Amino acid sequence: MRTSTDFSPLYRSFIGFDHLAGLIDKASRADKQSSYPPYNVELLAEDQYRITMAVAGFSEENLEIESKDNTLIIIGNRNQETEGKTERKFLHQGIAERNFERKFQLGEHVKVIGAFMENGLLHVDLEREIPEALKPRKIAINGKSLLSSN
Repeated sequence: MRTSTDFSPLYRSFIGFDHLAGLIDKASRADKQSSYPPYNVELLAEDQYRITMAVAGFSEENLEIESKDNTLIIIGNRNQETEGKTERKFLHQGIAERNFERKFQLGEHVKVIGAFMENGLLHVDLEREIPEALKPRKIAINGKSLLSSN
Protein backbone atom coordinates (compact mmCIF):
# COMPACT_ATOMS: atom_id res chain seq x y z
CA MET A 1 0.00 0.00 0.00
CA ARG A 2 1.41 3.36 -1.00
CA THR A 3 1.29 6.03 1.71
CA SER A 4 3.06 8.90 -0.03
CA THR A 5 2.09 10.92 -3.07
CA ASP A 6 4.46 11.69 -5.92
CA PHE A 7 4.36 15.43 -6.68
CA SER A 8 6.96 15.35 -9.48
CA PRO A 9 4.33 15.84 -12.25
CA LEU A 10 3.22 18.98 -10.45
CA TYR A 11 6.80 20.29 -10.44
CA ARG A 12 7.11 19.56 -14.18
CA SER A 13 3.79 21.09 -15.24
CA PHE A 14 3.30 24.15 -13.07
CA ILE A 15 6.00 26.79 -13.03
CA GLY A 16 6.18 28.87 -9.87
CA PHE A 17 3.92 26.60 -7.81
CA ASP A 18 6.77 24.68 -6.19
CA HIS A 19 6.04 26.41 -2.87
CA LEU A 20 2.46 25.11 -2.96
CA ALA A 21 3.62 21.60 -3.83
CA GLY A 22 6.08 21.77 -0.95
CA LEU A 23 3.28 22.72 1.45
CA ILE A 24 1.11 19.84 0.24
CA ASP A 25 4.04 17.47 0.54
CA LYS A 26 4.79 18.68 4.08
CA ALA A 27 1.13 18.31 5.12
CA SER A 28 0.92 14.75 3.80
CA ARG A 29 4.00 13.40 5.57
CA ALA A 30 3.57 10.61 8.09
CA ASP A 31 5.23 12.55 10.93
CA LYS A 32 2.03 14.25 12.07
CA GLN A 33 1.89 16.61 15.03
CA SER A 34 0.41 15.32 18.25
CA SER A 35 -3.14 16.32 19.06
CA TYR A 36 -2.05 18.02 22.29
CA PRO A 37 -3.11 20.64 23.15
CA PRO A 38 -6.54 20.71 21.49
CA TYR A 39 -7.37 23.81 19.45
CA ASN A 40 -10.03 25.46 17.27
CA VAL A 41 -9.59 27.64 14.19
CA GLU A 42 -12.43 30.14 13.68
CA LEU A 43 -13.34 32.42 10.80
CA LEU A 44 -14.47 35.65 12.51
CA ALA A 45 -14.95 37.75 9.37
CA GLU A 46 -13.93 37.57 5.72
CA ASP A 47 -10.22 38.16 6.46
CA GLN A 48 -10.10 37.63 10.24
CA TYR A 49 -9.28 34.37 12.01
CA ARG A 50 -8.81 33.18 15.59
CA ILE A 51 -6.92 30.17 16.89
CA THR A 52 -8.15 29.09 20.33
CA MET A 53 -5.97 26.62 22.20
CA ALA A 54 -6.78 24.86 25.50
CA VAL A 55 -3.75 25.51 27.72
CA ALA A 56 -5.01 24.50 31.17
CA GLY A 57 -2.26 24.75 33.77
CA PHE A 58 -0.09 27.11 31.70
CA SER A 59 0.38 30.75 32.63
CA GLU A 60 1.31 33.54 30.23
CA GLU A 61 4.93 33.21 31.41
CA ASN A 62 4.95 29.54 30.29
CA LEU A 63 3.83 30.33 26.73
CA GLU A 64 5.79 31.69 23.78
CA ILE A 65 4.26 32.78 20.47
CA GLU A 66 6.46 33.42 17.43
CA SER A 67 5.62 34.23 13.82
CA LYS A 68 8.40 33.48 11.35
CA ASP A 69 8.42 32.73 7.59
CA ASN A 70 4.62 32.28 7.29
CA THR A 71 4.66 29.90 10.26
CA LEU A 72 3.03 30.54 13.62
CA ILE A 73 4.76 28.65 16.42
CA ILE A 74 3.18 28.33 19.88
CA ILE A 75 5.37 26.78 22.57
CA GLY A 76 4.26 25.80 26.06
CA ASN A 77 7.09 25.13 28.48
CA ARG A 78 6.30 24.41 32.12
CA ASN A 79 9.09 24.79 34.63
CA GLN A 80 9.48 21.59 36.58
CA GLU A 81 11.22 23.31 39.48
CA THR A 82 9.98 21.95 42.77
CA GLU A 83 12.19 23.97 45.09
CA GLY A 84 10.29 24.87 48.22
CA LYS A 85 7.19 23.02 47.01
CA THR A 86 5.86 19.75 48.32
CA GLU A 87 5.83 16.85 45.88
CA ARG A 88 2.29 16.17 44.65
CA LYS A 89 0.95 12.65 44.72
CA PHE A 90 -1.84 12.05 42.21
CA LEU A 91 -4.46 9.34 42.62
CA HIS A 92 -5.63 10.18 39.08
CA GLN A 93 -3.99 12.66 36.71
CA GLY A 94 -6.25 13.54 33.80
CA ILE A 95 -4.91 17.04 33.15
CA ALA A 96 -1.84 16.86 30.95
CA GLU A 97 1.09 18.92 32.14
CA ARG A 98 3.51 18.24 29.34
CA ASN A 99 5.39 20.74 27.22
CA PHE A 100 4.29 21.26 23.65
CA GLU A 101 5.16 22.95 20.38
CA ARG A 102 2.38 23.54 17.85
CA LYS A 103 3.05 24.94 14.36
CA PHE A 104 0.50 26.51 12.01
CA GLN A 105 1.32 27.29 8.38
CA LEU A 106 -0.05 30.76 7.57
CA GLY A 107 -1.25 31.85 4.14
CA GLU A 108 0.30 34.73 2.28
CA HIS A 109 -0.32 38.14 3.85
CA VAL A 110 -1.77 36.59 7.05
CA LYS A 111 -0.40 38.45 10.07
CA VAL A 112 -0.71 37.81 13.80
CA ILE A 113 -2.64 40.73 15.31
CA GLY A 114 -2.48 39.79 18.98
CA ALA A 115 -3.01 37.15 21.64
CA PHE A 116 -4.79 36.95 24.97
CA MET A 117 -5.67 34.36 27.61
CA GLU A 118 -9.13 33.85 29.08
CA ASN A 119 -10.46 30.99 31.24
CA GLY A 120 -7.57 28.63 30.44
CA LEU A 121 -7.80 29.31 26.71
CA LEU A 122 -5.15 31.03 24.60
CA HIS A 123 -6.64 33.09 21.76
CA VAL A 124 -4.43 34.20 18.85
CA ASP A 125 -6.03 36.64 16.42
CA LEU A 126 -4.92 36.70 12.79
CA GLU A 127 -5.81 38.90 9.85
CA ARG A 128 -5.14 38.74 6.12
CA GLU A 129 -3.83 42.14 5.02
CA ILE A 130 -3.74 42.25 1.24
CA PRO A 131 -1.30 44.94 0.05
CA GLU A 132 -2.85 47.83 -1.86
CA ALA A 133 -0.92 46.88 -5.02
CA LEU A 134 -2.57 43.43 -5.07
CA LYS A 135 -6.15 44.58 -4.45
CA PRO A 136 -8.46 44.78 -7.47
CA ARG A 137 -8.99 48.30 -8.75
CA LYS A 138 -11.33 49.92 -11.24
CA ILE A 139 -9.82 51.38 -14.38
CA ALA A 140 -11.50 54.47 -15.77
CA ILE A 141 -12.06 54.60 -19.52
CA ASN A 142 -10.85 57.93 -20.90
CA GLY A 143 -11.41 59.24 -24.42
CA LYS A 144 -7.70 59.52 -25.29
CA SER A 145 -4.63 57.36 -24.91
CA LEU A 146 -2.24 58.63 -22.27
CA LEU A 147 0.72 57.09 -24.11
CA SER A 148 0.19 58.78 -27.51
CA SER A 149 2.38 61.75 -28.34
CA ASN A 150 0.79 65.16 -28.96
